[in-house]
Parts: sequence; structure tokens; C-alpha cells
Amino acid sequence: MGGIGKTELALQYAIAQLEQEQYPGGFCWLRARDQEIATQIVSFAQTKLGITLPDGLDEKGQVDYSWGHWREGDVLVVLDDVTEFDAVEPYLPPSDPKFKVLLTTRLNLGSSVQSLSIEELDDESALALLETLVGPDRIYSQLEAAKTLCGWVGNLPLGLELLGRFLARKLDWSFEKLVERLESKKLTAKALIAKESGMTAQLGVASALELSWVELSEVEQELACLLGMFAIAPIPWHLVEECLFDQDNDDLEDLRDEGLRDRNLLKRVEESTYQLHQIVKEFFRIKLHERTDKGESLKTAYCRGIVGIEQGIDERPTIDVITEIKGCIPHLEELIRKWIDHLSDDDLILPFQGIGRYYEGQGNYGLALPWRQKCLVQAKKRFGTEHPDVATSLNNLALLHYNQGRYSEAKPLYDQALEMRQKLLGSEHPDVAQSLNNLALLFDRQGRYSEAEPLYVQALEMCQKLLGGEHPDVATSLNNLASLFDRQGRYSEAEPLYDQALEMCQKLLGNEHPDVAMCLNNLATLYYKQGRYSEAEPLYDRALEMRQKLLGGEHPDVATSLINLATVYESQGRYSEAEPLYDQALEMRQKLLGNEHPDVAVCLNSLAGLYESQGRYSEAEPLYVQTLEMCQKLLGNEHPDVAQSLNNLAFLYYTLERYSEAEPLYDQALEMRQKLLGNEHPDVAQSLNNLAKLYYIQGRYSKAKPLYVQSLEMLQKLLGNEHPNVARSLNNLAELYDIQGRYSKAKSLYEQSLNILQNLLGDEHPYTFKVQSNFDDCCKKIKELDT
Repeated sequence: MGGIGKTELALQYAIAQLEQEQYPGGFCWLRARDQEIATQIVSFAQTKLGITLPDGLDEKGQVDYSWGHWREGDVLVVLDDVTEFDAVEPYLPPSDPKFKVLLTTRLNLGSSVQSLSIEELDDESALALLETLVGPDRIYSQLEAAKTLCGWVGNLPLGLELLGRFLARKLDWSFEKLVERLESKKLTAKALIAKESGMTAQLGVASALELSWVELSEVEQELACLLGMFAIAPIPWHLVEECLFDQDNDDLEDLRDEGLRDRNLLKRVEESTYQLHQIVKEFFRIKLHERTDKGESLKTAYCRGIVGIEQGIDERPTIDVITEIKGCIPHLEELIRKWIDHLSDDDLILPFQGIGRYYEGQGNYGLALPWRQKCLVQAKKRFGTEHPDVATSLNNLALLHYNQGRYSEAKPLYDQALEMRQKLLGSEHPDVAQSLNNLALLFDRQGRYSEAEPLYVQALEMCQKLLGGEHPDVATSLNNLASLFDRQGRYSEAEPLYDQALEMCQKLLGNEHPDVAMCLNNLATLYYKQGRYSEAEPLYDRALEMRQKLLGGEHPDVATSLINLATVYESQGRYSEAEPLYDQALEMRQKLLGNEHPDVAVCLNSLAGLYESQGRYSEAEPLYVQTLEMCQKLLGNEHPDVAQSLNNLAFLYYTLERYSEAEPLYDQALEMRQKLLGNEHPDVAQSLNNLAKLYYIQGRYSKAKPLYVQSLEMLQKLLGNEHPNVARSLNNLAELYDIQGRYSKAKSLYEQSLNILQNLLGDEHPYTFKVQSNFDDCCKKIKELDT
């Protein structure tokens, strides 16, 4: 391309070779552009070599005679800036080994000519070139600005030389000032125009590119202008075809290859992918703005083609979609940055939505946030404060805050979106159902179950009415309502909804889809809570495998699956299998979500529980404390997760015999759970059981017994008679009877507990072994009494 330094490189090569006396036959420099090559050759032969030409020779004969009577020794012949090879080929030296011919050209001369394609400088070399012109002191005192200058001209040698010589004259100019001037004036800045003696190039950057521009046909120039609208990034060629969908693809390829690529204005970087040099892009944009005739139609075509990228990015993009769409994202972002005013009203928020889903789909919420915010600003600017697209922008931003665990920021945005949609779209509309569902999700996550349930029900009924009985949104609503029932301990109500959602997703979306993985995971969680570990584990395995395949190795949903599978392992006493999964999930969530997020707190809590199960109490305590503080900070002082953290820390203190520290935490957890979850919930039963156990170990049996009984009855009612937690509750009450000498009652409860555990966990589980020991000891005591 123009300005890459071909002439300077040829000159420096020639000088170096002459200094080493590699060409005793001489060095002949010929200017090929707009010059008579024959006249230059004959003139050189006469004036430099003293050759006398015979009379009567035509032009070609004079050239041939000159080559034939050249001095002895190897000769270097340089033809600089060849624009038409056919015009110079007849006058090239004969096929004599002594003649070495070097051409500089923007043309692709084909495989018959040995060629060296000159690329732009690398970053280090670009700085070094600039340093030779302005001196090391100015470079290293303003290093970052110097790098910015190099980047602005894309490390183009001509641009760097022009900038360097300009700065050498302008000693009072800072590099930052020159960057600002370039940003405002682009290629028309004086620093890229002015030339000095001593420079090989006699043209400014734009003038150098103009030489190639004028050689392009009208349709090639139009294609160049369109390409100039793209970002400085590799351009997947199918995007160009989508922008110019009304043109023949084969014709487009010819314009690309024969018009732009052969003149080195466009570079092929990989299969079906091309890229413009930054300076060339700026030049093409200038030409676009000069085209008052077709400029607007090209902008419309570009916007129409690029905005179509959004349609390929769904709400839960798989890793295949992410990989396929990755190369298009810079151009979608460029559409927003540079061409937003040319988007139609209908298309305005689509590129923002596509970029948001692209980053959120990978768990990169921090990268998604500015685009969600910009979308809301642009929608309000274009449509005012009340418009369906404004409501959609509010909803999307709220959802992002929700995913980041920033619930207090999400709530007012959800409220605004719901109110606006109801006002603009009516009380029954799919978007209204979406808002109801999202607000319910927020309440659900905050432990406000009584507020979440009616919204879930309303959203489900609306989706079924508007979208029919079988639709992905209906499946989502069923799944969400089931999850609420699950968290409330209403397992018999949750299971049929989970089954229905899973069946619907598999039917509508196929067996390999992120939503199917979500349904499998949720159903497995229900089985786990019911103590159905043998049913939960294979579903967790399938969900994890599917998520890794569809979403990649690092994704929030993958972290969730790792934690859940680890929880099953831990419950079965498979601690060595559980720990690496917990560690992996924690590292992944911290990387994706940051250190301050409710889901990170869940990881810390789970890892602390594993340490506690292994007797690693000194490692467990700081994690429990950290979890509690994080939950209180992120979720407020009254939340189910806070109650769980209080309970877990209290249980650790109980284990360490720090009873005075454990009791107030147990009391606080029980009171919070009863307030938030109602008087009948598995978590309330757990708190009653734990407080009773504390009373028991302190010998306060009269206070322990009614709590044990209440906890057992509640668990049997909520979970059924076959559940590990029921077995634990039976064992605890049995231990109380045992220590009171009521052995026959204790034996009966031990036996019930043991039967449940043997069926669910097997004989080798640590807790089964413990209950077996209690049962054997009790039987021994009864036998001794009988004796």
C-alpha cells in the first residue's frame, strides 16, 4: 500500500549493497510512475556510462543496445513505483545473470515474479523509527502518548516519518496535543501533509493513497467506501455480502480481489476474512463523506447488513454461536459508535441488545454493562421517556444488575419497565409477562417468596393465554414457579412443574440446549433436597456436561453445576471428589462475577461446609464469617441466605463447644427463617433441630425435646418418611431418649433412622456408621439391663 515504505526500503538496500561493493556494474534507479522508462534508461547509459548509441535505432533498439553494452559486473536496476507492468516489461534488462532487477509496486504481479510483501511495522519498530526523528528523551517522557501516535497511523512508516518530522520542528508541542489534532482533523492534519527535503516520499499520506484511489473503477470505489465504514478489525466477508445483498457475490469477489486486494488496499488475513489498514480506512471514510450521491445509500446498506448480526445472538447463546459471532462484534460496536444516527427507529436498540446478549451469555457482565446503559440513553434520546424500546432497555439493564447481584439497583428499573409496558402495551402482552416474571425472580432471590408467587402465577397464565400451551416462555415460567415451590419446601408441587418444563424444553428446543440443561439441573436439585441422591447425580452430570459443551469451560452456569455436583458428593461422604469441584467453581465465579457477589458467597459457604465435614475447623471458620458478612452487605440483614450463614456459623461454634457463641446465632437464624419462610419449611425445621441439639449437649433436655419433636414432625410432613434429614432428626431424638435412659424408645428411633440411611446412603456412609454405632450401643445397654 502507499506509504508503507517500499521506496525507502529499496533505497536503503541499494545503499547498503553499494557500500559493500556488491554491484561493481553500478546502480540504476528508474522512476516508473508517469515517466518514460526507455528515455531514462538511454539517458542513464549516455550520461553515466558514456555509451554512444548508433544512429538509426528506434526506442526499443536504443534500450536493447544500452543493456547490451553495460559495464561488466553485477548491476542493480531499481524500477520504483510500477503501476503498469506491461508498460515497463519490454524495456527490462535481458536474461543475463549480471542484471538484478528490483521493482517497488502496489500490484500483485503473480507467481512468476518473486515478491516480498511489505507489512506495517511492529509496535517496537514503530517507536524506534519515531525515536530516530524526535529523540529518546521526548519518546520516553511521553511513552503512552507516543504509542498512541504510532497506533493512530497504524505503524505506517510514511505516517510515522511525517509525524516525527513535524514534532522535530514543533518542539513545544506535546504528543498529546498532536493526538488531539489528529483526532479532530484526521488525514487533513498538517502533520500528515507537510513534506521536507531528505524524505524519500514526496507525498503526504492522503496524497499517496490518492494515487491508488484514482485507479479504481466507480464500483470498486463504492465497495471501498463501504469497507471504510467497518471497524479496525478483520471483516468476515459474509457481512459485506449481507450489506450488498442485491449484488452478485461473484462480482463482489472480483471487485475485492482485482480492484482492492491487488492494489494492496485490502489484505486477506484468513479464509473469507479481510482487513483494512487503519490509515486506508480513514482515507476511505473521507471518500465516503465526499460522495453526496451514493454516500447515504451506502450508509443505509451498511446499517441494514450489520444490524442483522443481532438476530444470530439469542438470549442464551451457546459457545458455537459465541465463536461464530465473535468476529462480527467489533463491527456491531462500530455501528453504534459511528453510525447510530443512520439506524431506523425499528432497528435502533437491536445492536445494543445483540452486544449485551453476547457478553452476558459468557458471564462477562462488566463488559455488557456500558452497552446496556448506552442503549437506554439512546432510546430516550430518540423516543423520549415513554416508549416500548425504552421499557425494553430498562428491563435489560435491570436484568444485568440482577445477574451481578445488585438487587437494589435492579428493582426500580424493573418497576419502571413493568409500569411503562402496562401503560403502552396493555395489561396482557408477552412483554408485560416478561416484566412480571423478572420482578418475581428478583423477589424470589431476595427471599420475598410471598410477593414473588402471585407474579409468577400471573406471568405463567398470561404466557399460556398469549403464546399457547407449548412455548419456550411458558416452559421458563413453569420452571421459575417450580423453583419457588422448591425453595419453600413445597416439593410435591414443584416436581410436576419441573417435569413439565423439562419435557416442553426438550420437545421445543431439542435435547442439547442451555434451557434443557437448566431444567435438568433444577430437577436434580429437587431430588437432592429430597435425599434422592442416586436420581440427582446423573442429572447433575448431564447438566454439567451439556453446559460445558454448549457454554464453554468458564461460565456462571457451569460453576453452578460444579457446585451442585460437589454437594451430592459431599452428602455421600465423597469429600476428595467434592473439594476440587468447589475450588473450581469458586475460582470461576470470582473471575466472572467479581469477589463481591451473592453467588461467590454461596461458593465460600459450600467450601466452608466441606472443611467442617472433614474436621478442618480452622479453615472453615474464616470462610463462614466471610460468607455471613458478604451476605449481610449484599442482601441486607434479613434474607434466607443470611439466616443460612448464621445457622452454619452457629453449627461450627457448636462443634467447637463454643456454645455461648452458637446460641444467639441459632436464635437469630430461627427467628429470621420463621419470619421469611413461614412456620412450616425445611429450613425452619433445621433451625429447630439445631437449637434443640445445642440444648441437648448442655443438658437442657426439657427445652430440647419439644424442639426435636416439632422438627421431626415438620420434616416428615414436608419431606416424607424417607429422607436423610428425617433420619438425622430421628437419630437426634433417639440420642435424647438414650441419655435419659429411655432405651426402648431410643432403640426404635435409631432403628428407623438406620433403615432410612441404609436405603438412601448405604452402609459405608459416615453418618450411617454413626447411627449404627448408636443403635448397637443402645441394644447393648438394653441387654445389660435385662441381664
